[in-house]
Amino acid sequence: MRRRPAIPVLLTGALIGLVAVWYACGNGDLFTGTAGPPPPPPPPSLVGAWLPRASSPIVQVHLHLLRNGKVLSWPRVGDPQVWDPATGSFTPVPAPSWLFCAGHDWLPDGRLLVAGGHIADLHGLPNTNIFDPATGTWSPESAMAKGRWYPTNTTLPDGEVLTLAGTDQAGAPVPIPEVWNGTGWRQLTGASLELPYYPRSFVAPDGRVFVAGEDQQSRYLDVTGLGHWTAGPVRLTGPRDYGSAVMYAPGKILYVGGGDPPMASAEIIDLNVPNPQWRMTTSMHWARRQMDATLLPTGDVLVTGGTLAPGFNNYAGGLVTAEIWSPTTGGWSTTAYPSTVRMYHGTALLLPDARVLYSGSGGAPGTAIDELNYEVFQPPYLFKGPRPTITGTLPGRVGYGSQLVVQTPDGASIAKVNLIRLSSVTHAFDMGARLVPLSFTTVSGGLTVGFPTSRADAPPGPYMLFLVNTSGVPSIAPILLLN
Repeated sequence: MRRRPAIPVLLTGALIGLVAVWYACGNGDLFTGTAGPPPPPPPPSLVGAWLPRASSPIVQVHLHLLRNGKVLSWPRVGDPQVWDPATGSFTPVPAPSWLFCAGHDWLPDGRLLVAGGHIADLHGLPNTNIFDPATGTWSPESAMAKGRWYPTNTTLPDGEVLTLAGTDQAGAPVPIPEVWNGTGWRQLTGASLELPYYPRSFVAPDGRVFVAGEDQQSRYLDVTGLGHWTAGPVRLTGPRDYGSAVMYAPGKILYVGGGDPPMASAEIIDLNVPNPQWRMTTSMHWARRQMDATLLPTGDVLVTGGTLAPGFNNYAGGLVTAEIWSPTTGGWSTTAYPSTVRMYHGTALLLPDARVLYSGSGGAPGTAIDELNYEVFQPPYLFKGPRPTITGTLPGRVGYGSQLVVQTPDGASIAKVNLIRLSSVTHAFDMGARLVPLSFTTVSGGLTVGFPTSRADAPPGPYMLFLVNTSGVPSIAPILLLN
């Protein structure tokens, strides 16, 4: 019988609540209160709540929220599956080639472009595959010039998709980026540069692609013509391998954790200013690598999982903890704890109902435990009062610079309207998601919402539209295409 390794931070029952109270109060030291029973767990309105763990037929290494609200995932070995949050059911959707360790991001029409895949460890396929959520089917497309294993896909302002890094069929690094134009690939032969696996890449406000890491040196890539690299600001700490990065507002990036030994520190940068520089924000309560950072409808960032021990995937420091970063205060608050340690190949994404799907971990040779299960987190905002509601029907597609009337009986109480691009997650990085705040005015029966004019601020593709009230409670989000 296989035994799970001892994990010193794996806590249960009242002890979980006790530790959550310590950290929610900003106290990371040993508890020194008077003798007696521990205090009751904090209420869900402070720390949220986790639903019971449920079974999955695969280790969900690659995780994608589809335009229809379902979730596509695939493992190292086995068919991709589509999970329906409404029923909990899984439906296999066999792929044309082996998709493990590919890169992925959304096309303007809401389909998923998957570049590369698996021959063997370090050896990548040149294959291109597209998944259509409307039909639940795959289509093979024109191959890349080189195979790619561990590449990153980034959807560009014009709807093309950039693929960076990875290793080819022979296991050699691929230095030349490629761009998908809708029917085939072009190489950026003027931008040859070896990068770490799965670069943390984002479209910058000026339309270039900003590579935030994993290296300490950040960089800009101009994809016009044959391509051109420019050195960006140097992060204050690094390298942050297997840390996570998110664009929590247009041009604003949080890079958190990572490194070996793992770091608790976090850095932020604002690419909107003339001379952007990295600066430190408050450190997490726990050092982490192999973790996930997930955008929430409020603009906050949830961090889950990982290990605080050195090495690649060290269960001695496996973390069954979660915490939330506030861009307003720069501080971290702890949440209720999930039941499962998730490290290498762990995944997390935001669902349209504002809950967070937390899954994966394992699915690799060695001592890693294959977690054939998932959990769903209900953040604290879901326990702070009624949700705002969206009534009526919204169009499935909106244009840049357009105005849209959103019918809601709660217009007077709305504090924020946020777009969040759908997630496409693997290996501690979400290649798809970014948050875009929208302008709005209150009108009779609802809100008039203004959509962004800049394709660099909001690359085309599928987005969730959240209303957030003055209590910080989000609506259920409709999904629409911005293009």
